[in-house]
Amino acid sequence: MSNATMNPATKPLSASGDETLDPATRLQLRLEIESFNADYCHVLDEGDLTDWPGFFVEDGFYTITGRENFDNGLPVGLVYCEGTGMMRDRAFAIATTTMYAPRYLRHYVTNTRVTGVSANGGIEARANYLLLETLHDDLKPTIQQAGTYHDEFMRLPDGRLLLKKRVCVYDTLIVPNALVLPV
Repeated sequence: MSNATMNPATKPLSASGDETLDPATRLQLRLEIESFNADYCHVLDEGDLTDWPGFFVEDGFYTITGRENFDNGLPVGLVYCEGTGMMRDRAFAIATTTMYAPRYLRHYVTNTRVTGVSANGGIEARANYLLLETLHDDLKPTIQQAGTYHDEFMRLPDGRLLLKKRVCVYDTLIVPNALVLPV
């Protein structure tokens, strides 16, 4: 299967263009993406799920999948959203119909790397994430997930970055608790 026809969740992001970026441009893009991720995580940590789809372009793609599936090019994931309509539906369902134990989340994103810039201005990036979860009735936070964001960003005409694709690849074979909220 060629990269052009692969599922967006399994299509590898190339490092093309990374070696052609000058250090100042690479640094500026990394700082922009780090700021984007800080805002993204703040929304999720505060539980503002209705704002979550606003971080994606209208036809954006979002999935959470295990490393084993990702490494083997398998599209199966815990969460799979094509377009912000599916993301809005997921946010609405979580906020209004899903029953789960109350919890606090804290996202930590680090080691952001710009891995490529396409001719159309798309930016490919990677970042490691750690997601801590604290249940209301538990005294200790637990590691809910550790993994890597595999991202493709688009720059809008107004200069803002939005996600075209975010593939969250968690490192463990099993997520220790029911995955309810976006990563």
